[in-house]
Amino acid sequence: MQLTKHWAATLDDYVIDLAWSPEGAQLAAASAAGPVSLLATSDGAPRHELPGHLGGTNCVAWKPAQPTTEAALSSILATGGQDGAVKLWDATTGQHTATAVIGKAWVEHLAWRPSLDPQPVTLNSPAAPLLAVAAGRDLVLLNPDASVRHRFKPAPKTITALAAEPAGGCFAVAYFGGVVLWDADDFGAQKEFAYANGIHALVWSPDGRWLVSGNQDPSVHLWIPEQDIELHMSGYETKVKHLSFDHGSRWLATSGGRDACIWDCTGAGPEGREPTMLPHTAPVCAVAFQNSHGLLATASQDGVVQLWSPERRQALRATIKMPVAATRLAWSPDDRYLAIGSEKGVVYVLKSEG
Repeated sequence: MQLTKHWAATLDDYVIDLAWSPEGAQLAAASAAGPVSLLATSDGAPRHELPGHLGGTNCVAWKPAQPTTEAALSSILATGGQDGAVKLWDATTGQHTATAVIGKAWVEHLAWRPSLDPQPVTLNSPAAPLLAVAAGRDLVLLNPDASVRHRFKPAPKTITALAAEPAGGCFAVAYFGGVVLWDADDFGAQKEFAYANGIHALVWSPDGRWLVSGNQDPSVHLWIPEQDIELHMSGYETKVKHLSFDHGSRWLATSGGRDACIWDCTGAGPEGREPTMLPHTAPVCAVAFQNSHGLLATASQDGVVQLWSPERRQALRATIKMPVAATRLAWSPDDRYLAIGSEKGVVYVLKSEG
C-alpha cells in the first residue's frame, strides 16, 4: 500500500472543512477566514474561489446527487458561517444562488438528507433533498433553494452535533444533556435520549442500526434506536471528538487519546469487548474510513497520517509524515484520493495505490 502526493493547494487560513463533490470531480476546501476554494480533482487547479462568509466559514456540504427536474441543482454547495447564515452556491458557475439567515448564532453544522424519490423531483417537493442547519440552539430545515421547510423549537442548550439518518427518516441532534431524533417529514420528536454530559460528535452506522456519540466525559455512547438499547464505553484519555464507521457498519473508529480505537459493532455490539488499538505518538485528531472499501485513515497532532486495515493481523498499511497537524480527512467518493486539510492552510491530496 502506498500513499503518493497527487497535488497540494494553499488557502489563506487553516482548513476548517473539506468535502468532495458527489461525482468526485472537485473538492471544496473552506478557510477559517471565510473563502471557499473549489479545486479540480485532476490537478488541484482552482475552478472557483467563493467569498464564503463574513467573519469566517465554519462548514460545507454538497447536495447529494439525485435525479431532478432542476438541472442546476446537481452542483449545489451549501456553506455555513459566523454571520449566522447559510449560503448556496452553483459549483458549475461559481455563483452565489441563495442565502438563508438562520439567526445571530454561528452556523456550525450542516447535514443533507437525500431525495426520498428515485424519480426526478421538483424543487420544493416533499421528496426533495433537505438541508438541516444547526446554529446555536436553532435547528432549521431548508429546501434546495434555501427557503425554510421547518424551524424546530429551540434546543435546551447549544446544538453540538448533527447527523442525518442514512435512510433519511430523521436527523439526530445533540446538546449538553441528550440527543433528539427529529422526524424529517412530520417534524415531531421520534425519540429522546438523555445523556448527562457534553456531546462532541455524532455518527450513524451506514445500515442505520447504531447511533454513536463521542463525549466530553470522555467516553463513547451507543444507541440502537429501533430497540431502545444503549451501550457505553469509557476509559478514554481525552474527549472523544472524532468518529467514523466503515461502509459495512462493523468497525467504529474513534479518537480520544494517543491511539485510534477500533470497536467491533457486530452482534450485540462492542460493550464488554476489547477494542483494537492503533498507535500514534501524539493525540489522534482525525479518523476517516473509506466510503466503500476497508481502509481507515488516522491523523495525529504531530503531523503523522496512517492507513490501516482493521481486519488484518498487521493492520498498518502506510505512514506519511506531514509538516503540520491535520484538521480534516476526507476520502473521495471512489476512495482513490485522500484529502488532508492542515493547520497551516495547505490542502494535500494523496493517491492511494496498492
